[in-house]
Amino acid sequence: MHNGSFNNCNLPPWVIASRHFNDNPQKLEIQGVKEGNRFLFDKLRTLNSQEERALIFNDYMSVKFQLHQWQDQTDAARKSIKNSYLRYLRGWMMDSNSIEGAVLKRWVESRMGIVPSFHRARITGIHSEAYFDYSVDVMKGSARTNAIQSQLDILYEYCQFELSRKFPASSIIPLYRGTYDASEHDVIEQIDRRTQIVRLNNLVSFTSDEERAWEFGSTVWEVQVPLCKLFFYNDLLPGSIMKGEGEYLVIGGEYRVRRVMCTIGS
Repeated sequence: MHNGSFNNCNLPPWVIASRHFNDNPQKLEIQGVKEGNRFLFDKLRTLNSQEERALIFNDYMSVKFQLHQWQDQTDAARKSIKNSYLRYLRGWMMDSNSIEGAVLKRWVESRMGIVPSFHRARITGIHSEAYFDYSVDVMKGSARTNAIQSQLDILYEYCQFELSRKFPASSIIPLYRGTYDASEHDVIEQIDRRTQIVRLNNLVSFTSDEERAWEFGSTVWEVQVPLCKLFFYNDLLPGSIMKGEGEYLVIGGEYRVRRVMCTIGS
């Protein structure tokens, strides 16, 4: 599956999606987002409390996209405004192949230029039936809310802002992914018995908890993930999405994965 030829980011798609980028990550920025929301990020820099920053972020999003005014609208507009970015994150957590999942994958595709390789079925190209079905889900999902792609732009930049404080001395962190069918992924290169270069879907879930990863599959991979390719993580917005799962949403591409040996119960 080839990447797109353009994006809305400061680096081209083939760079962002490459294994070489993961080994030597650079800062990623969605064009115009920080500049257009300077008031928010200036305010966040003055606050030392993560919870307080999260409240400011939620309030800012509510006002900017009129999310707080949904009760005053007609039925159709009410549903559109009420279904904020939180609805799409929850939809992903329930099923990454849902309509909400399609919208998040389209955000990665349009902003980073990385085309999804799977949505309910393997996507072999932009002219395939699977890509058409995915695009239909995107249209259905995008019609459900107000400027969802712009909401996700700000969410990504806010996530990056918080990650620089959560991991001040790191640019890469180890994460884990469990899968029941490792063979469904495209293997680009077999490095040794336990290490491969694998092409992952354009947005995938990982966990920071190795033991928890075994709950999601009989094969567990350890991956060194650049912070700049993290779209969301579980305690970014405390109490609003999920609790205690250590889940991270990772922008995909080619990754060096190392198979973890099972030691549970030994």
